[in-house]
Amino acid sequence: MSRLRTLYITLVFFVLMVMTSSALLSGACLLFLFESGLILDLRATPKVLMLVALMVSIVIGTVLTLVVGQHFLKPINQLIVATREVARGNFNVRVPELDADNELAGLIRSFNYMTAELAGKEMFHKDFINNFSHEFRTPIVSIRGFARQLKQPTLDEEKRNEYVDIIISESERLAHLSTNILLLTKLENQQSINDKKEYSLDEQLRDCILLLQHQWETKNISFQLELDPVQYNGNEEILSQAWLNLLGNAIKFSHPNGEIVVQCHDDGKNIKVKIADSGIGMDDETRQKIFEKFYQGDQARSTDGNGLGLSLVKRIVDLCGGTISVKSQVGKGSAFVVRLPKG
Repeated sequence: MSRLRTLYITLVFFVLMVMTSSALLSGACLLFLFESGLILDLRATPKVLMLVALMVSIVIGTVLTLVVGQHFLKPINQLIVATREVARGNFNVRVPELDADNELAGLIRSFNYMTAELAGKEMFHKDFINNFSHEFRTPIVSIRGFARQLKQPTLDEEKRNEYVDIIISESERLAHLSTNILLLTKLENQQSINDKKEYSLDEQLRDCILLLQHQWETKNISFQLELDPVQYNGNEEILSQAWLNLLGNAIKFSHPNGEIVVQCHDDGKNIKVKIADSGIGMDDETRQKIFEKFYQGDQARSTDGNGLGLSLVKRIVDLCGGTISVKSQVGKGSAFVVRLPKG
């Protein structure tokens, strides 16, 4: 606001200078007319002099105003037009930047930066909606199709049970997708973790493993636990979502009869949690994009998922002030390491 005020004062001062310059030029023209003999008696023709002065002032002031307006006010007019475009929803508009170091040049640079950020967010929102619509529609179509098949009078009992299991599975997928979307939206609009309390982090990891018991028992997966007693001050409910997603991914991408390693240590500065599997792994391209919303690597597409779990984990870890990294190799598994600051 102070920059705009300074800009307005500068413009007013400049207009006053233009008016003053017009008056001085008018006086000079009158003196020229008198000295050249075109006006013989200054006192005898006051009305003529006043008229000439007025006309000269108008002409000179108009010319100077047009020149000043074209040169100095053009960026402001461009900024006004661009602002109207932004109000209409066009975030691709840009104002030509000035090669100067003043308030107006800074304002234009800030405006262009703002529109660039808005354009990026708009593209992200469109992609998010498109991806979400696709992920949400797929299980609905599947449920509808198999529900219609159940109405066939000639359907045998084995097929009927198979279709019912598919409907249940797709319904659980929808419920999981909705839960992740709601939680992710909530956390993205949140700037800090609330309702913190001190609790046992190693016990939380054990509880999360037990919650997923049906999944890892189905694939006969074993766990190697290296959990030191660690006390952590945070939101237990939110952080448990991160562990459930990481452990769920490790189980999902592990081979039958595989093993998952879960470690929890206090290294003095941070609390380090490592969850590693010996499953299908991923290539470098997938590893670099794994935390993007709705992203699924080629190998991951062969299994159920919606590409939101790791985005959710990343957001939770960021809110906790921690970091998450991943190492992976195709055919040899993946290892996720979360570091949480103490205190």
